[in-house]
Amino acid sequence: MSSEASVLDQEFAEMTRSLFEDADTILVVNPASDVFRTVILTATEFDDELPDLQVLATPDLLKAAVEDFILASQIADLIDQGTLSLRTTTDIARSSLLISDEQVVSVVTLDDELTGLHSTDEAFVENVRTTFMDEWETGDEFTVRMPPLSRVQETLSDEFGDDVKDDFMMMLESVETVPGEDDDLDVVTIALLVAANNNELLYDISKWGEDTGVASKATFSRTKTRLEDRDLIDTEKVPIDVGRPRLRLVLMADNLEDVDSLADQVTA
Repeated sequence: MSSEASVLDQEFAEMTRSLFEDADTILVVNPASDVFRTVILTATEFDDELPDLQVLATPDLLKAAVEDFILASQIADLIDQGTLSLRTTTDIARSSLLISDEQVVSVVTLDDELTGLHSTDEAFVENVRTTFMDEWETGDEFTVRMPPLSRVQETLSDEFGDDVKDDFMMMLESVETVPGEDDDLDVVTIALLVAANNNELLYDISKWGEDTGVASKATFSRTKTRLEDRDLIDTEKVPIDVGRPRLRLVLMADNLEDVDSLADQVTA
């Protein structure tokens, strides 16, 4: 069996991209969180036609991954495109494996660095692939409830215009995770700050959030109160023909683009 070791911390994304170029199907088995994230982000940025990506992981790993709005919405995009499938099993106490049509990559940690052991031995690859495809077939399907990021962008643009969509994406791109490990900005907070920056109505942004599956109107209302308590946003009453006045959101922060400063104030 021929194999070679290479450090993947800097090269893992490139190696994954190379796998995508040469395979029809890739089975990802028991990925560690950083391996799974890299696979998803590489797939999201891949310009050519993606292979079918099948991920067999523990329930805990996938549940943790979809707590981050950015990653969850990118996962949802890939599922919506028909290129990604997720299944879970609790019986995979092994290292992370990436199995393509022609090679197996075992990802292990040596001296705090991710290292990939590659094998292209035809009989070995076929044996490993057959074994884990059997496990894939008996795995439980994992459902992602977050809407695809492309749908979020499209509906923001349709409902509120490109300025709101661009502000929303600017804030997303300024943070690594939503929410992050330090409880930075969550997606509802971002949506409300962006809406306030553009003087949108609370009713409209919360209805958008509920209709798209981002969060309930009640969650938007609670988060709005929290942001008011921190003097980040304010509201102005807007009379309507019938019923109670609607609330227009107003940004009190000095600069929406100062995401770090906003995050400090939000989590204070």
